[in-house]
Amino acid sequence: MTKRISGDAAAETATATADAPSRRSFMKTTGLTALGAYVGMKIPFEGNLMAVAQGMSEEDIMSGKSGLILLGDNPINAETPAHLLDDEVTPYEHFFVRNNGHVPDTALEMNAEGWTLTIDGEVETPLELTLDDLKEKFEVVTMRLVIECGGNGRAYFVPGASGNQWTTGAVGCADWTGVRLADVLNEAGIKDSAVYTAHYSNDPHLSFDPDKDAISRGVPIEKALAEGGMIAWEMNGEPIPAVHGFPLRVINPGYPGSVSQKFLTRIWVRDQVHDGAKMTGYSYRLPAYPVAPGTEVPEEDMEIMTEMPVKSLITFPQTGSETPAGQASEVRGHAWSGNGDVASVDVSIDFGQTWIPAQLDPPKNKFAWQRFRADVTLPEAGYYEVWARATDMNGVSQPPVVPGWNPRGYGNNMQHRIALIAT
Repeated sequence: MTKRISGDAAAETATATADAPSRRSFMKTTGLTALGAYVGMKIPFEGNLMAVAQGMSEEDIMSGKSGLILLGDNPINAETPAHLLDDEVTPYEHFFVRNNGHVPDTALEMNAEGWTLTIDGEVETPLELTLDDLKEKFEVVTMRLVIECGGNGRAYFVPGASGNQWTTGAVGCADWTGVRLADVLNEAGIKDSAVYTAHYSNDPHLSFDPDKDAISRGVPIEKALAEGGMIAWEMNGEPIPAVHGFPLRVINPGYPGSVSQKFLTRIWVRDQVHDGAKMTGYSYRLPAYPVAPGTEVPEEDMEIMTEMPVKSLITFPQTGSETPAGQASEVRGHAWSGNGDVASVDVSIDFGQTWIPAQLDPPKNKFAWQRFRADVTLPEAGYYEVWARATDMNGVSQPPVVPGWNPRGYGNNMQHRIALIAT
């Protein structure tokens, strides 16, 4: 069953917070300043932040993050500028932050005592597994996997869509350690009636209503049993940090990051498409047919978003950099695709009129991003744009403009571009 904070527990938390002058004084004085420093900007709506500060202390929430751009504070969401995503493996400090509810106290306190994961529903043998059970009963693996928010690029849709105005930085690629999701599900024995997974966690709803889930999404059972799916407890060799899902998260690479549920407590295997929080209505859904920008699409005509489209990101040099005219300069970045490997990447310095093939490295494993590099020579002094275009194994390339408009601004994979000044 879903672990929830009971009404009494919520009341106790509120009382404890009220009785904790150090935390309150932090929030009223150094807390906001410190949090602003973490993300490199002033905190907007800082009055609201008091309401989301349950269990918050000087060390938690955004501790250790550097250079991120804060998009919202209730819940806290922050993206990463492209030039800070140049590492082969995205470090914790630069990994974007996406929350739907509050970060639970168990994560803030990094307390996994008594933590269990339940596997039930359409299975032959329901399981209740401790962290030690997972580590001892199944093969432990480490995989480099991209996680990207389905709304990455939402800021570029016209007319605009509601929600966090992600530009390009709601993506990261970390080394995750855990067990294969398929191994755990097969241990429970998947019945023929299984259709979909349903993921649950203990992060409180924004309202703190214990009867509401902050988010509960899932994937088709075929995806859950496919290559790449994980139940992870480490990120880059360390216990998963609080804001990224301590102590346990499921990862379904290639799909929107929202199906990689953090703070995982239960996987319910269902005999129907899951209808949990943020699975219905317009959440993570696209129109079943092309629509004109601004169209009011009926809910019944919205379909669940599955594979993320092919994409690339220029991570070096930083946009706006200067480079000598007439000399070759390296441009590099990463490319990835929701259906697996990327076939090629090209770059352009003349607004897409001609393209230069980039060197593309193979991925460490399926669903890891791939490094690309290209040398470009800007012929004379002036302003240039460098564009990048990735193509997946099916021959599908990134479009030069925002792809099909949709009410919530999902799946924008238009070509990335940076400015270069030749001197």
